[in-house]
Amino acid sequence: MKDLIAQSLKYQDGKVQVLDQYLLPHQEVWHVCQTVSEMQGLINNLQVRGAPLIGLAATLLVAYLAEQGGSQQELGQAIDDLEATRPTAVNLKHCMDRLRAVVNNERYVESVVAVAEQLFEEDIALCKRIAEHGVELVNAGDNILTHCNTGALATAGIGTALGVIYQAAQRHGNIHVWVDETRPLLQGGRLTAYELARWQIPYTLLCDSMAASLMAAGKVDKIFVGADRVAANGDFANKVGTYNLAVLAHFHQIPFYVVAPKTTFDPLCASGQDIEIEQRSALEVTGVSGSFGDCQWAPKQADVYNPAFDVTPARLVTGWVFDSGVYTKPVFSAL
Repeated sequence: MKDLIAQSLKYQDGKVQVLDQYLLPHQEVWHVCQTVSEMQGLINNLQVRGAPLIGLAATLLVAYLAEQGGSQQELGQAIDDLEATRPTAVNLKHCMDRLRAVVNNERYVESVVAVAEQLFEEDIALCKRIAEHGVELVNAGDNILTHCNTGALATAGIGTALGVIYQAAQRHGNIHVWVDETRPLLQGGRLTAYELARWQIPYTLLCDSMAASLMAAGKVDKIFVGADRVAANGDFANKVGTYNLAVLAHFHQIPFYVVAPKTTFDPLCASGQDIEIEQRSALEVTGVSGSFGDCQWAPKQADVYNPAFDVTPARLVTGWVFDSGVYTKPVFSAL
């Protein structure tokens, strides 16, 4: 397999390597991943995260295992095991389905490697086209609110929602970003702030619960968020807290856009009610941990509700920004 290099994932010198996003922004540590169990752990622990990137990381590992002499049966099992790692983001399933389609070929090693290379390069191109469409929605001087992390850390390319913001900043030069902290795992405060600082795009960090007062004060012009799965009717799942923003945006009459590649669209999922929502560890809510250490503030016996995602209904969406264009109605015939 040829070298494939992105911001937080790379195949180089015959090794699959991932940037540990759990340790960002204070430590930049790369892990070499050689087994399915290692990749499952990296994904489950959010060391690898972002719907597109999860799919690509799993794909590169399967290609690596093929080159290491894995049998068709072993690769098939690896595909199944990796797909089961996180249920909500559909990109992972799409990538594994692409591999399943070729793993039983006579020349399966070459076929699996070719698919891995194609998916990686396709994601870069998808991000580029998304940004080209989305930037047309942004005006000079806009104050844009975003949630979680949807930049180059989450994709092979420039990102989805944050990629649009990056493109807008390149075009206009005076874009300001409001960054939701994104509880409980602080992807906004740790990762989006990290990316915007590197890109030298002005931003201000806020707690999720502060967004309503910010909108009421007239300080938000538009909202751009990503997605982990878009249903056929336009409902979509994204990092928990996104639905809150959509409701607030509707009340305050602020344009609310969801930004995603075609690999996040699931035509077999009729509506948001059919999206499986991952429930995560109580420890993510009873305290906080990262490169800075661990701190637990809630009683040990506290009951916890911790869905990783919520579902935003299509009626609250101003527009869907895909690589094929901007849709103001949930009719995605070009996907």
